[in-house]
Amino acid sequence: MSRTAGLGHRPPEYERPALRAPARSALRQRIPPALLGAAAAVGGLMFLPLAYLILRAGDADAGSWDLVLQPRTLGLAFRSAALAVCVTSASCAIGVPLAWLTARTDLPGRRAWTVVVALPLVIPSYIGAFALIGALGPHGMLQEMLAGPLGIERLPDISGFPGALLALTLFTYPYVYLVVAAAIRGLDPSLEDASRVLGRSAWATFWSVTAPLLKPSIAAGGLLVALYTLHDFGAVSLMRYDVFTQAIYVQYRGAFDRTPAAILSLMLVGLAGIVLVLEQRARGRARYYRSGAGSKRPITAVRLGRWRWPALALCCGIALLALVLPVGVIIFYLARGLAGGETLALSWSAAGGSIAVSASAAVVALAAALPVAFLSARYPGRLSSAAERLSYTGYALPGLVVALAFVFFAANFTPVLYQSLPLVVIAYVVLFLPQAAEPIRGALLQMSPRVEEAGRALGKGRLRIFGSLVAPLIARGAIAGGGLVFLTAMKELPATLLLRPTGFETLATRVWTGATAGLYSRAAAPALLLIVVCAFPLYGLARRVEVREMQDVDVRAE
Repeated sequence: MSRTAGLGHRPPEYERPALRAPARSALRQRIPPALLGAAAAVGGLMFLPLAYLILRAGDADAGSWDLVLQPRTLGLAFRSAALAVCVTSASCAIGVPLAWLTARTDLPGRRAWTVVVALPLVIPSYIGAFALIGALGPHGMLQEMLAGPLGIERLPDISGFPGALLALTLFTYPYVYLVVAAAIRGLDPSLEDASRVLGRSAWATFWSVTAPLLKPSIAAGGLLVALYTLHDFGAVSLMRYDVFTQAIYVQYRGAFDRTPAAILSLMLVGLAGIVLVLEQRARGRARYYRSGAGSKRPITAVRLGRWRWPALALCCGIALLALVLPVGVIIFYLARGLAGGETLALSWSAAGGSIAVSASAAVVALAAALPVAFLSARYPGRLSSAAERLSYTGYALPGLVVALAFVFFAANFTPVLYQSLPLVVIAYVVLFLPQAAEPIRGALLQMSPRVEEAGRALGKGRLRIFGSLVAPLIARGAIAGGGLVFLTAMKELPATLLLRPTGFETLATRVWTGATAGLYSRAAAPALLLIVVCAFPLYGLARRVEVREMQDVDVRAE
């Protein structure tokens, strides 16, 4: 059982002998060579972009390294860190309550909201930022609606930090929502019952029992949001907020010497390393599984009572800003284009290419994430910590940098992979591996090592234990991780533009082609198709983390 501060004592099934080191004995065992070798292979792949940056930075002279301490560079670091902290905090403030409301309460239309509040994940940040500017900007659609009756000629400018914060929060909070919702479904409600039996109120039980059990999942979702914010380019560019990714992009595209861009990229990796250290400290060393025996009964539904309608208003407000508004703007431009004589050209071939390469990346990312997650969750130490941090290297870097790294290595060492679909898949895996690893690790942290010990005591081999005992218990986390990789790969743009074979297109590249040419009505059709195509797997993913079997028990705060 996890640490539950505030409980005076434990019921008999959670007596202190059940908390002794059998779990730790599993953690102290020698790391299996196969697991170590697989994790090392994944680490080697993840190290390639970092190696590319080190090679580039190694050619720098003293003047280039002076860039690190320049006021503008320090300002970029501060703004990048501030944006990541604020977006992560706001995403957790939205995602955790939504996960709780849709998974554990009698929220009206709970099953429908389970899907609706996850749908903003299918909207690329650059499309969402463009929609926010088009709707809420100084001369946007809202201003046009207010100009007639109220005479308003200009609205406040939302660009800069507020706009970047709003755009990234609205379209990244589902990372927190989906990971935490999957964790809530895996909770053992008897732990909360034990606290209630001891006289604790619903709120005290939540903060002392439930919240600590969700701690690794909240940290995992928050980590994904923080690193996504650090490597995002589209939203911050449209909102004109200067961060590392913008400076790196300008250096790579506008300067012949790419050494300064490599140095800035290494600084971004260092910033991501700080985020990882903070996440590990926040996660702590607590165990988040039940040590006692017994089967888990159905989860109980919390009756919201007088909070029912405010909770419904929260869901409606988030859905309006993060889903209805951007989709409405896209439909507006599509309708304007059709009225102006544009043809409705749905890019089915691009949709097929997007699905094929993204699904392949999801499968490969899951295979690569398993050894990293197992090493981190079951064998904590310096080696596993180093492997875990290395696996986040690509996720912290802009897609442009990762793509250039693979162009360099493919052109010089593996020309057969140059401008091939396998190279695109490999780049996606490097970019999005943490999205697959974090949900799996969260599921492993909630699963007692005694499950594996029992299998070994029965004489089963490690592969058989994994297939028959472990895999079913972490399947929810694996599905969530694979789904996140698929959805994010569908939206990836810079790496696809640089690495794709000649003639190969995805929906993201079609959207970019139309938007950069200023033909927003032409970009609207593939953008809308991208959202529709992504909505189907997201629907399955959201329903997968939904809790269907719940007992209606009133546990309102006293």
